[in-house]
Amino acid sequence: MARDLWRAATRTDLQGLPADVAPRLLGARLTTVVEGETVAVRLTEVEAYHGRGTGPVPDPGSHARMGQTARNATMWGEPGHLYVYLSHGIHSCVNVVCGPEGVAGGVLLRAGQVIEGTDAATRRRPAARTPRDLARGPGRFGDAVGLRHPRHDGIDAITGAPLHGAVARLELLADPLAEVASGPRVGVAGVAGTAVFPWRYWVPGEPTVSPFRWGRGAREVSEGPEAQVL
Repeated sequence: MARDLWRAATRTDLQGLPADVAPRLLGARLTTVVEGETVAVRLTEVEAYHGRGTGPVPDPGSHARMGQTARNATMWGEPGHLYVYLSHGIHSCVNVVCGPEGVAGGVLLRAGQVIEGTDAATRRRPAARTPRDLARGPGRFGDAVGLRHPRHDGIDAITGAPLHGAVARLELLADPLAEVASGPRVGVAGVAGTAVFPWRYWVPGEPTVSPFRWGRGAREVSEGPEAQVL
């Protein structure tokens, strides 16, 4: 793919609420260089997460719902840094920080298509059965691009400043996608994982998009009156 499809992202691009910024990240390109190996991924699936006091609707599914902690501190910083957190004690998941500095927000990078550095991504993801599985799901995505918690939490994808042997750069599509699908977030518990929060966005028909699954109690809430509370 020609590089002129993309342009360098700026902090201004990412200053809006995560739910507004997230669709514009589809088709974007995240490039990492970790220990000398370059991997570039075209983003095909993302999820928005707000924080306490971010936007008009509280987000009970966010790491920042209770306020700032040592774990989520990066979410409160400058837009364009990457919040890299540990999931289930194993997987490093990557988020793009959004919103004004001091207001928590992030967009989880759920899936993408590896378009450069397939050999490096495959070495990092030996269990992948096909190329589409290299970065299909947030844990796999983190493995493929080589960013690890806690070493790379806070890395700046706007300036490309190195952090612990890694560099990351985010480029947005010069012309945003005309068609974007949206729905409930994957595996998020309770009402936060229902259509009340349709903050998962993906490229329609894209084979690298991860499958949907309900979070704990989310299906039950979605079928009851609780889904209308917000």
